[in-house]
Amino acid sequence: MKLKKMIALMASTVLCIGMLSGCGGSGASGGDAAKTSAANSSSKKVIGFAQVGAESGWRTAETDSIKSIPTLDSNFDLKFSDGQQKQENQIKAIRSFIAQKVDLIALDPVVETGWDTVLKEAKDAKIPVVIVDRKVTVSDDSLYKCFLGSDMVAEGKKAAQILIDQFGKDAALNIAELQGTVGSTAMVGRQQGFNDAIKDCPNYKIVKSQTGDFTRAKGKEVMEAFLKSDGDKINVLWSHNDDMAMGAIQAIEEYGKKPGKDIFIVSVDGIKDIFQAMVDGKANATVECNPLLGPQLLEVAKNILDSKEVERTINSKESQFLQKDAAAELPNRKY
Repeated sequence: MKLKKMIALMASTVLCIGMLSGCGGSGASGGDAAKTSAANSSSKKVIGFAQVGAESGWRTAETDSIKSIPTLDSNFDLKFSDGQQKQENQIKAIRSFIAQKVDLIALDPVVETGWDTVLKEAKDAKIPVVIVDRKVTVSDDSLYKCFLGSDMVAEGKKAAQILIDQFGKDAALNIAELQGTVGSTAMVGRQQGFNDAIKDCPNYKIVKSQTGDFTRAKGKEVMEAFLKSDGDKINVLWSHNDDMAMGAIQAIEEYGKKPGKDIFIVSVDGIKDIFQAMVDGKANATVECNPLLGPQLLEVAKNILDSKEVERTINSKESQFLQKDAAAELPNRKY
C-alpha cells in the first residue's frame, strides 16, 4: 500500500509539474506576443524635416509649426535639421534621414537647383519626399511627391497691385528692391510676379536692387547703401520679406527720413513686427505668406503614407493687409 501510495504521489507530482511547465511555457509565449504587439502598436511614422535655417521670424514660426506635428498626432515623430542657409547641410541631413530609414522626408530648400542626386537616393530608398515652402527644379519630377506652400509669383503680383491701387499706373515711382536669397523660390517668384505686374506702369522704375538674404541685419545694411547713393530719389521700398523691411525701416530713420511716409513700404510675410510697424505708421502694406504649415504637412504625410493620391501643388491660404487693417489684425497674428 505504501508503495502504491508513493507511486501515485510521484505520478501526481509529475503531472502537476507538467501542467505547471505547460502553463509557464504558454505564459512566456503570451508575454512575448504581448510585448511584440505593444511594440507594433507603439511604432510611429517618422518625418525627417530639412529646414533652411532661422533667418527670420517667419522661418521660426514655420519651424515651430512643423515641430508641433508629434503633438498634433501621437502616431508621428519628427526628426529636425537646421540647414543654416547652406545647401550642403541640407543634403547631409537628407542622407542622414535616408540612413535612419525615416518614413517621409520634408525639404524646405535653400535654393531651387542641385537636388537631383540626393532626391534620387531618397527615391531609390523608397522614401517619399514633400517639398515645403520653396520649390525645386529637377530633371525628373517623380523625385518628389508634391509641393506644399505659397504661390510666390502671386505674392509678387499682389505687392505690385498694392502700389498700383495706391498710386495709379501713371505715377512716377522710384523703387528700391530688397531681394531675398539669390536662387531661392521666394526670391525668384516674388521678383518675377512684381516685375510682370508693373510692365504696364511706364514710370515705375526699380532704381536699386540687391539681395538682403531675407535677414533683418542685411536688410538694414543694404538699405543704408541704397540711401547713401540715391536717398533723395527713392520713394518706394519693395522688400521680398518683412524682416528685411524691418531692417530697412531702421536705416531710413537713421538717414533722417520717415518710413511709411517719405518712403512707401510694401513687403511679404505678415509677421507681427510688420503689423506693429504699420500701426506705428512706419510701414504701409504686407502680403501674407503663411508659415503655419505643420497641420497641412501632417495631413499630406498621412495621405502619402496611406498610398492615397495627393495634389501635385498644395497652396496655403493667404491674404494681404494695408496700414488701415493693421490695428485690428495685430492681435490675431500667431507669428
